[in-house]
Amino acid sequence: MKLITEEVQHVKFITEGKGADKKMYIEGVFLQGDICNRNGRMYPMQTLAKEVARYNEAFVNKGRALGELGHPDGPTVNLDRVSHKIVSLEQKGSNFVGKAQLLETPMGKIAKSLIGEGVCLGVSSRGVGSLKLTNEGHKIVGEDFMLATAADIVADPSAPDAFVQGIMEGKEWVWEGGILREQLASKTQRRINTLVDGRVLQEHKIELFQEFLSNL
Repeated sequence: MKLITEEVQHVKFITEGKGADKKMYIEGVFLQGDICNRNGRMYPMQTLAKEVARYNEAFVNKGRALGELGHPDGPTVNLDRVSHKIVSLEQKGSNFVGKAQLLETPMGKIAKSLIGEGVCLGVSSRGVGSLKLTNEGHKIVGEDFMLATAADIVADPSAPDAFVQGIMEGKEWVWEGGILREQLASKTQRRINTLVDGRVLQEHKIELFQEFLSNL
């Protein structure tokens, strides 16, 4: 199964309550079905509705639907980076509209501070599943799709580095002893994580790409 991420720019930030009862939320379309998105992927509505129902029952309804500040490169939710809790995820036509409460965790406080300073943030869903390429060049998400989280909070969602995103999504994940484990390109991803400077990353793209291919 591949790591699959989808980014959404148009979410709104709302505040409810006053004083000690004041809470901040993000709200908007988290997932969309039956349309080919800007990443060239399409989620069949039946597949997406089935998985959202499972996610709601297993996570949202039990207060376990968490998301992170930033975008990790795997399907696991890291508790030390949790910034919000998804409190609802409802179908409206071919969209699934979500609402998430920003928490009083260190990452939640950072998210609140960024929003308060006028930083434009977006959300990104994260899951694993198979992809089937159509004759038109589109990728259909398979019935084995599973959500890790309906929404991480991300910065500048409209301009991800296509190469780095491709490496992340090129990994394979397999079930092993009840745990999702990375199968391919782990060495490449570790290298990417060390190249935090954009200029250095640009200079090493060819080398990294060749390294990635050697892991396939």
